[in-house]
Amino acid sequence: MALNKQELKSGIVSIVRDMQKRDADSVEEFAERLAGAIDTYVKGAKITYTSGLVAPNGAVTGTFNGKLE
Repeated sequence: MALNKQELKSGIVSIVRDMQKRDADSVEEFAERLAGAIDTYVKGAKITYTSGLVAPNGAVTGTFNGKLE
């Protein structure tokens, strides 16, 4: 799955709007919910490997050729 910036933005807007309706400040809750949204976004990343690494009988060597989507 590729990163979905619009979905992250929508999640952040939703969190902020919900927090604005609160009578009491809850910085901890906001931080926890924002961290969760970012965590979900990052875990949705897809790495596309094209070439560059070799490991015939030992440690992997070479230059990673690919991209993070």
